[in-house]
Amino acid sequence: MVMAPSSLNESSAEVELLSCPVCYEPLTRVGPPGLILQAICRSSFECKKCYKSYSSKKNYLDLTVTAGLKKYVEAKPIGTELFRSIIMSFIYEKGYRQCFKRYGFPGPDEEFKMAQDYFKSAEGGVVVDVSCGSGLFAIRFAKSGSYSGVVALDFSENMLLQCYDYLMRDPDTPLATDLVLVRADASRLPFTSCSVDAVHAGAALHCWPSPSNAVAEITRVLRSGGIFVGTTFLRSSSSWMFKPLNERILPRGSYFTEEEIEDLCTSCGLINYTSKVEQSFIIFSAKKP
Repeated sequence: MVMAPSSLNESSAEVELLSCPVCYEPLTRVGPPGLILQAICRSSFECKKCYKSYSSKKNYLDLTVTAGLKKYVEAKPIGTELFRSIIMSFIYEKGYRQCFKRYGFPGPDEEFKMAQDYFKSAEGGVVVDVSCGSGLFAIRFAKSGSYSGVVALDFSENMLLQCYDYLMRDPDTPLATDLVLVRADASRLPFTSCSVDAVHAGAALHCWPSPSNAVAEITRVLRSGGIFVGTTFLRSSSSWMFKPLNERILPRGSYFTEEEIEDLCTSCGLINYTSKVEQSFIIFSAKKP
């Protein structure tokens, strides 16, 4: 596949951003330019190194290593499969996320404002919302008009479909908004190195099968000076009987102390770690040198 000369310059930003999840080579794009939903859904992509091709499926672009496979099936942790279910994607913003308030989460609007404060230096750039779920924050980032592009990324097909449904129902979010939906693995981000201005991961760290691999990937794709902002539940020091319900349900390794989160970010090459804590809620940020 060869991109038409007239489209090559217009699509250069997207080609440099999106990469093959197998070998991380920039993808060649055929289709209308622009980092917007309509254009991405009408485009096809191919890696010139491993010759793997990718295309949109049900309004999102599948950039997982397993995209297009017909027989191979890979087992995932129970937590991952839970968030891939249609039930979880439906109830996520209809009661499930609201329960986070009892653990100190201030609510989506306030969490968005806090993230925006950290992202001041990334205005005008590209933001990736990793583990975006049903688009709770990705849509807010896109509607803010602060960024040249927003990538809503999740491994769950149903979460991305729910995000698309919310977009269609929101009269204030036209299809021309600089927002694209991408299915990908947090531990294998489909972006070229040093191509992203900011990464957000809301209530996600405790859900990742390998937080260390995911944070290392986030560091790889961030530009120099790029910001990573995340929120999660802190691990309680209480005995099991007195721990919050969420800790008793999920494995112990799913939650971390504030010191462990800082250590993780630092070990992956990030600097200027800061955080704010309220009960079990923590919002933290770190910068790529």
